[in-house]
Amino acid sequence: QVRLVESGGGLVQAGGSLRLSCAASGLFFSTSAMGWYRQAPGKQRELVAVVTSGGTTTYGDFVKGRFTISRDNSKSTVYLQMNSLKPEDTAVYYCNAKRLGAYWGQGAQVTVSS
Repeated sequence: QVRLVESGGGLVQAGGSLRLSCAASGLFFSTSAMGWYRQAPGKQRELVAVVTSGGTTTYGDFVKGRFTISRDNSKSTVYLQMNSLKPEDTAVYYCNAKRLGAYWGQGAQVTVSS
């Protein structure tokens, strides 16, 4: 059974930083594409960042160099370092894994106050 557990969300002031972690189990992590998506109230879920099994990264247009996705295959964990946070980054952030299917975590709330 695939399990993705996010941690590291919380409340931060605008301009601050947070690091999200997603610990995966039950899948071949090193051969999975891992990503972060977010969903704000009343909006559709959108891509934040993805890292492939080969290390190629893709970011949503709104990231503009503020976020960095990384993975540690030895720990089956993917990270999202978020800097220069803005109030519009407030959302629930979901971890995603893709390998012969798509899997989602429960989500981590990120709230950025102005």
